[in-house]
Amino acid sequence: MIDKDTRVYMISIVARIAGVHPQTLRFYENEGLIKPSRTEGRTRLYSERDLIKVKRIVSLTRERGVNVAGTHLILKLEDDLERLFTTLAEQLDDTARKLLISLLKEMKFEELDAEKLLSILER
Repeated sequence: MIDKDTRVYMISIVARIAGVHPQTLRFYENEGLIKPSRTEGRTRLYSERDLIKVKRIVSLTRERGVNVAGTHLILKLEDDLERLFTTLAEQLDDTARKLLISLLKEMKFEELDAEKLLSILER
């Protein structure tokens, strides 16, 4: 089984899956939004995690109208939130963790990916 960080997708495949032109992916790379790995022949390779990030970027920029600077900020805040919850999950005792999980399940968020945060806490 391939994990989420194994680089397997070429730019044309990622572009097709994400519904964008390969040049759009090059633009995202030039703007520092994504960083695919490169083969010795300089071919871009993307992981499953990269593909998920590309889909998030496309959602923010095309569907929500967020510009590149705003997209950078949102992605950074999401990464920070994930790191915070990872640290919390390591530090909380079982009772506190269960309470936080219960609160997250009860609350309704418009933008927050509560499922992702729940998966961190439930590890």
